[in-house]
Amino acid sequence: MHLWSRFHSPLAPGMRQQVTRLGLLFTMACVVVALGAFASANNLLFLILAIMLATFMVSGFISRLSLSGLELDFLLPEHICAGRKLLGRIVIRNAKGWMPSFSIHVTASSDSGLSLPLYFPVVPGGTRAEEPVELYFARRGSYRQNSFRFSTRFPFGFTERRINVPLAREVLIYPCIDPQAGFDELLISLDGEIASFYRGLGHDFYRIRPYEVLESARHVDWKATAHTGDLQVREFAREQEQAVAFFLDLDAPESAAAWFESAIDRCAFLAWNMSQRGSRVRFCTQDVDWQLPEEADVYTILKYLAVVNRRPGKSLAVSNDRDVFQIIFSALPERLAEAGWELGSSNVRLFVPDPVAPAVSSNSAG
Repeated sequence: MHLWSRFHSPLAPGMRQQVTRLGLLFTMACVVVALGAFASANNLLFLILAIMLATFMVSGFISRLSLSGLELDFLLPEHICAGRKLLGRIVIRNAKGWMPSFSIHVTASSDSGLSLPLYFPVVPGGTRAEEPVELYFARRGSYRQNSFRFSTRFPFGFTERRINVPLAREVLIYPCIDPQAGFDELLISLDGEIASFYRGLGHDFYRIRPYEVLESARHVDWKATAHTGDLQVREFAREQEQAVAFFLDLDAPESAAAWFESAIDRCAFLAWNMSQRGSRVRFCTQDVDWQLPEEADVYTILKYLAVVNRRPGKSLAVSNDRDVFQIIFSALPERLAEAGWELGSSNVRLFVPDPVAPAVSSNSAG
């Protein structure tokens, strides 16, 4: 993922400058020499003043010229998750055929994910310089204003010249898919519930359990029955492939905004792990209904979760699929029940807001 952005003219109006402490001292020295020259009419002082002023002007021109003709490229991985450190690359290319650029500092806005500034001592004319950088995005979202800044104090440090270089593109940050507090335990408990739901009458032995009313007598294990004194039956694992359906209810009030963000993190974490295990996944909201892997892949879900927002007042369609284990995230489960959802079924795991939820927000810059 990359896009070259270039600063061309050394006289561009977007360039800014800031006088440094050394520049202030040099300016005061010029004023003192000028006063002495005019007071004494000494030609030597006028010559020294002319040299100092010429030095100041040449310094400004060279620093402007050093920043001109620079092109910036910011290389990012194809898939980026919030809360995870990763490596990117900053590339600076000097389009000037003969003039090198000296002492170039590169800083970035907070939306770029780059926190530490970079320093390039020299970028020869017609060449490129490249540096690896560590990136970190704290929140999911769409980052559209990736602004970088070139600056230099070359050659004498009297002023610092600056120019902003925006990269006009969108960077999509997925929700965090790494384990957070309690996520591993949640995944283990769900694995047990899903495995329990998908036990059936296949060929792979699952367990011996007590007989239930109206079950066929052909599955009775007579040895276990004689040993315990109660009817026991053999249970086998269902042969069909395990399938999990995720239902994310976007109908969440403002008071549940923090819970909605945590629900997105849990949904992304669970969908990622279950898809990596080869389970068939269905993902549904008020807007989309995807089957994996036929209609989409897990990255399609993560891209959607990166930018999805609450949709108060939008109802979630009832699912009539009784052969799939359902994981439902809803801030208003009573509305789902009124709409006909069977939330107490054995194939349903419901997630609702906790009494106290941490405040977490998404980012949509630009």
